[in-house]
Amino acid sequence: MALDYVRDPAAIYEASFATIRREAAPLLARLPEGAQTLAIRLAHSCGMVEIIEDLRLSVDAVAAGRAALAAGAPILVDAEMVAHGVIRRHLPAGNAVLCRLNEPEVAPLAARLGTTRSAAQVDLWVERGELSGAVVAIGNAPTALFRLLELLDEGVEPPAAILGFPVGFVGAAESKAELFAGPRGVPFATLLGRRGGSALAAAAVNALATGLATGAEPLGGWTERPQSDAGAEAGAASVAGQDGGEGQSAALAPDNQAVRPPCDGSSASAKGEGRLV
Repeated sequence: MALDYVRDPAAIYEASFATIRREAAPLLARLPEGAQTLAIRLAHSCGMVEIIEDLRLSVDAVAAGRAALAAGAPILVDAEMVAHGVIRRHLPAGNAVLCRLNEPEVAPLAARLGTTRSAAQVDLWVERGELSGAVVAIGNAPTALFRLLELLDEGVEPPAAILGFPVGFVGAAESKAELFAGPRGVPFATLLGRRGGSALAAAAVNALATGLATGAEPLGGWTERPQSDAGAEAGAASVAGQDGGEGQSAALAPDNQAVRPPCDGSSASAKGEGRLV
C-alpha cells in the first residue's frame, strides 16, 4: 500500500523553510537578512528552531565567508563528517574542502604536543599555509577550536571566517564561549552551549555558498537543484565513526544554560573585537 507523504523535493524544501520562518519568526526578526538565511539552514539541518536563540555571529560573518568562498578560499574542516555534508557543486570556485585529521603526520604531531589529533591538524593547517584566508568549519572537536584560538593569539595569519559548532559535554560550550567573547578580530558564527555537530557546521558552509535551496540567488548565479542538499547535510550526521577525533558524533546534546549572553544587538566581545548581531 502506498503511503501518503510529500515526495517532491522542492515542495519539501518550501514547506520546511516556511515552517522554520513561522515558528522562529521572533528569533529571526533579530537577525539581518543574510544571518536569517544562515539561521534557517542551521535549524533545517537539525530540526530544531529553538537553536536560533543561541546563535551568535559577528555582523560581517556572512559577507566575509561568502567573499572568501567567491575568491576561491579553501574550506578547512575538523572532521570527515563535516566534509561529507558540504555540497560541492554549489561551491562558487570549486573550493577545496580539506580535512587533515587522517594525514600520516597528525598522530605523531598530536603525541608530541600532548593533544588530540583534531587539535594537531590545526597546527598542520598553519604549517602547510592553508589557514590564512580560509573558511574554517568546526563541527566536532572543541580542542580544534581551542587550538585555533591559541594559534591566533600567537599571531598566525587568520582565516577569513570561523564557523564554530563543536558538540559535546567536555569543552564544547567553553570553546564557543571563548570564540564569542574574543573572536580575535575574525568574523565568526557559533552556537552557544553544548549543542553543535558536523551537520550544523556543514549547513553553515552551505548557507554561505548558496543561501536557501529555494528562491535564493546563490553566489555566482548558479541554478540551484535542491534534490540533494538535504541529503548532503543529513549525510554528515550519519557518517559516524570516520573522524577518529574525539568520538563526538553529530547528535545534538542538551544545551548548557550557563552561557547565554543576550542577543539584542548591543553585545560586543570581551576583547573589543567585532560587533555582533
